Amino acid sequence: MITHFESLIKKAYTAFNSRDIDKALSTFHSDIQWPKAFEGGYVIGHNDIREYWTRQWTEINPTVKPVGFIERPNGTFEVTVHQIVMDLKGNQVFDGIVKHIYTLEDNLLRRMDIELE
Repeated sequence: MITHFESLIKKAYTAFNSRDIDKALSTFHSDIQWPKAFEGGYVIGHNDIREYWTRQWTEINPTVKPVGFIERPNGTFEVTVHQIVMDLKGNQVFDGIVKHIYTLEDNLLRRMDIELE
């Protein structure tokens, strides 16, 4: 049985991979904290994420697919993802497994952190 969290994650990642920012943002809390993976730090809120992703996609072409879900004892959710990052010329920059750790609030994604394998 698919949990609410898994459904939310699948909707968010499918939207991200198809570059449908509005659909992805519909899964995010209004005060979402999102890591700037290639720059460090975080962006906060829908407008900042929109600007970050729009700029990011002018530099790289990432695809992120969830392959595993675990609820951690502390109440956060771990999503194991297969991430492929290409440059805009089609050259592979990264291909690997990464863990995205989520905190939920009001049944929406509130914060995401990244853990490398």
